[in-house]
Parts: sequence; C-alpha cells; structure tokens
Amino acid sequence: MPHNRLDAAVTLPGEDFSRVALTAVSIELLRKLWEQHGPLMFHQSGGCCDGSSPMCYPAGEFITGDSDVLLGLFDIGQPERAQPLEFWMSREQFNYWSHTHLTVDVVDGRGSGFSVESPEGKRFLIRSTLMDWNVPKL
Repeated sequence: MPHNRLDAAVTLPGEDFSRVALTAVSIELLRKLWEQHGPLMFHQSGGCCDGSSPMCYPAGEFITGDSDVLLGLFDIGQPERAQPLEFWMSREQFNYWSHTHLTVDVVDGRGSGFSVESPEGKRFLIRSTLMDWNVPKL
C-alpha cells in the first residue's frame, strides 16, 4: 500500500492507470463494515448533498446498469482472505470527473442513512486530484 493508500485495479478498457484509491483509514472502516454486512460496493452518483459522497452498500444492493461505469476494483482483504470491492460511478458524473484521480477517505460525521457507515459516526469522502495527462471521456 504505497503512500498509505491502495490503488484500484484498472477496469476501463485501454487504460493502464488507476482512477481511484482507498486511504488506510477507509480500508480499516471497510473491513469492519464487511464483518457486519458482508461483501460491499461503492457507488458515486454525483449531484448535491449526499449525492456527491460515495455511497457504500452491501454488494448487489445498488443495481448498476448501462448508465454506470466500473471505475475500479479493490481487494481489501488480508492475504489469507480475499475481499473484493467494486467502485462504480454514474456515467454522467464520470464525464465531469474524468480528469481527476479520486481517493476515498473517512471523516467524522454522519453521512447518508443509505450508506452502511452512517451508524458508525463516520462518513466516506472523495478527495480529488487533477490528472496531469490527457484522459479520454467515455
């Protein structure tokens, strides 16, 4: 985990770089949530208020489709136990943020009631960094 983060496996055809990462503190919280809820997934919809935060759901609870992009795939497990976690984003939001690298972090506070971390008094937060190369839109 270089620089205290875990980069997602590349999922977009023709790309050779990760677009999304998890901080060490987000991995710690995700492992705790996995024990409570089983396999997890993220979906980033865009919009205002909680719609601009990544939402964490039990895997498969949020149904994705053609209007969504699989932005990255993580394994948050230990060597003896795989724990795959997908990071999805709405295609419309991806087109707005296609020039940024996203890092999922954790801050104190209550997020949306729909995201599984809400009862923990924590919420997931996206930190973005502009990419310094030309990145195509989908």
